[in-house]
Amino acid sequence: MASKSDIITTADGNLSRPKEDSGALVKELGSPESLKVSTCDSSFKNEQEERPLQGLKLASHEVLEKAQLTGRLKCSKCSGSRMFYCYTCFSLVGVTPQEIPTIKLPVKIDIIKHPNETDGKSTAVHAKLIAPDDVTIYTYPCIPEYEGEKHNVVLVFPGPGSVTMEEMSKQLLETSQKRTVCSLKEPCPKRVKVDESTDTQSAEDQQSTCPLQRVVFIDSTWNQTNKIITDERLQALLQVELKTRKTCFWRHQKGSPDTYLATIEAIYYFLKDYHVQCLSQQYQGEYDNLLFFYSYLHQLINKAKHSAGKL
Repeated sequence: MASKSDIITTADGNLSRPKEDSGALVKELGSPESLKVSTCDSSFKNEQEERPLQGLKLASHEVLEKAQLTGRLKCSKCSGSRMFYCYTCFSLVGVTPQEIPTIKLPVKIDIIKHPNETDGKSTAVHAKLIAPDDVTIYTYPCIPEYEGEKHNVVLVFPGPGSVTMEEMSKQLLETSQKRTVCSLKEPCPKRVKVDESTDTQSAEDQQSTCPLQRVVFIDSTWNQTNKIITDERLQALLQVELKTRKTCFWRHQKGSPDTYLATIEAIYYFLKDYHVQCLSQQYQGEYDNLLFFYSYLHQLINKAKHSAGKL
């Protein structure tokens, strides 16, 4: 589990699951203690609150529906009993890679997982399965070396010193430009000669493009994050907070703000905002499939809770 953000539901689909199994299914996937579902059905706003994942451009969930009917299977790597995927080995179970959507991300994602975080409760594995080439999961105290990279690496985490996405882009550009100025003051004998027009265009591109290359997320329950967030290896990184997003995670922790997102929510919303605010491109669902598993489980758990009379 563990970052912060919000979610979305998927297209309608009849999930064939015996009613008597609904309680077991909720327990298996993790029953939410504080999932808020609106009881009003008259306005569009309330409908959106009740079905927060509507409108996503997702690959078909048919493959997950079929796998659900098959039930839990053994992971080929660790032999653990799993459904859909193994959260320990980051591998698919009961489905093939060709049946699951994969996407390419505009930046690399590093996820720092707390050693005491329960693997089965984490949504970080969703990102690894959907964007395997761009997502890396580390278990604390293992943290990549970010020394000298503060100009193109940020940490997504709320706090008194955190900035918004717009502020992030501005600060990274300023830092990058300062580094460029400093480097130009020193002679570079191996510098390739370019014509003036090309050099001018390159300078303009540098000024208008966000230099962000890597984003760090912490995967942990909120009461365990202090040990990681205070690690000296992360102190130099610019801290970014997604202040306008709200979670719909079924394990949202009591007492924490609804702006504290699940890890996959935080990754999804960060990339969506980055696409619009930093890359200046219209968002057309490019990263929606990051919520492929998340939206399906959200729908599945809500249906099970309804069947059990808990919603």
